Order: sequence, then structure tokens, then C-alpha cells
Amino acid sequence: MAKKEVAAIVSGAGWIADFTVQLVANLKARGCTAEEIHSLVTTDAKPAIDKIADEVASFIGRIKNIFRVVVDCGQTLAQMIAAGKYNRVNSDITNANFPIIGSGKKNVAVELVHFNRYIESNEAIRELDRMGMRPATIEELLAFGAKYPEVQREFPILALGSVWRYRSSDRYIPCLYRVGSERYLDLGWIGSGWHGICRFAAVRK
Repeated sequence: MAKKEVAAIVSGAGWIADFTVQLVANLKARGCTAEEIHSLVTTDAKPAIDKIADEVASFIGRIKNIFRVVVDCGQTLAQMIAAGKYNRVNSDITNANFPIIGSGKKNVAVELVHFNRYIESNEAIRELDRMGMRPATIEELLAFGAKYPEVQREFPILALGSVWRYRSSDRYIPCLYRVGSERYLDLGWIGSGWHGICRFAAVRK
């Protein structure tokens, strides 16, 4: 079906009515009263509608493997880390090693790219570039970890866009993963390459 046809259907009164009927039925099934549901269309309900829209957009994004986050570069690195409530944090993830780049707030759509094979960092970056993407930075990774804390329990997530050079040649990048039931914010050595289970956090150029 063409995009214009889908847009016309979604804008149509019949589709809107059907969607509303199903939404109301599901809200009632979850214990919401008719009065509470009706309050969503009052002039004071915009904050609630905004939150509902955010949740729906997040759900749709998960289906498409797109994770929308707000990156607040007005925060310190320590504040960004604290927002993620990690069980363990590598002590070398500091502002000195990973200075915040940028200012203000920005909306970012993070995608998790799965190559499904062992891959070196440079090859992964080339592949992302070929796809019209760039590696995510530590600011974007931390915003992701704070908003979607459970995803790292499924697979390791790497951010090749921020690199810490230790000593003369060793380079490390931030990553999220789990150990048992605990969530880790750690560093991965670039020289080791990455196993097929890993996902690469990336952003469209």
C-alpha cells in the first residue's frame, strides 16, 4: 500500500473512530472509568496526551528498532550516569576521559545495528557509514540506557562514537551489558573486535 494511501486512511474518520473504540475498551478493561477517559479531551489534558503519545511512539520505535531519546548536554557526565541507575560503572568513565560534547537538549533517534557476526571496530564504522549512519556517542548511549534500561539485558550495546585513548595505543569505548541480573556501564577494548551478539548504537546522519 502506498504511503499516501496509508496517510489518508489514518486521517479518515472511520479509522479514527475504530482506533478510539479499541482504545477506550482497553482502558476500561484496565480499570479506567468513563469520566477519567473523558478527561483526556479537556484543555488541561495536554500533558497526559503528550505522555500517551510518547509511549505509543516508543512502542512503534521498538518495533522498528528505533529508540527515541532526549540528550541533555546541560547535564554533567555524572548526572547522565546517575540517571541510568546502573549496578556497576567503570571508574575510568569520567569527564576527563569522556568530556561532554555539545550543549542544550536535542532529540535523537538511536538505532541498534546488528551485524550478526564477529566484526572489527573499523569495519563496523565503515558499514554504518555505508548505511548512512554514524556511531552513537557516550551522551547518546547514556540517554538510551536511562530511558530503555532493560534492553541491555538482551545483548551488549556499544557506542563507537566516543573513544578514550589509554596510554599510547590502547583505546576503549563505552558499552552497556548485563552480568546476571545486574546492569553494567563499562568500557570495551577496541582492539578485541566484537562478537555477533553485540549491537552497535548508531544515529542517522
